[in-house]
Amino acid sequence: MVELAETVRLAGAALGAIGGALVALEFFQQPSYVRYDAEFDSYDIDIAPAELTEHTWLGRAGGLLMAAGFALLFVGELL
Repeated sequence: MVELAETVRLAGAALGAIGGALVALEFFQQPSYVRYDAEFDSYDIDIAPAELTEHTWLGRAGGLLMAAGFALLFVGELL
C-alpha cells in the first residue's frame, strides 16, 4: 500500500511540474494583439474584442495538468 501511495504522489508531482512548465511558457508568448514592425523598429497594438485571445491551449493544458497533479498529490496523501 505504501508503494501505491508513493507512486501516486510521484505521478502527481510529475504532472504538476509539467503543467507548471507549460503555464510558465504561456507567460513568455507575445500576445495576439501586438505586432512588431521591423522596418520602423516599433510595436503596434491593435485590440479588437472579437479577435482577442487571452490564453492559448498551451496554458489551458498546463492548468489542467497542474490541477490533476494536485489532485493526485491529495489522493496520495489519503492513501
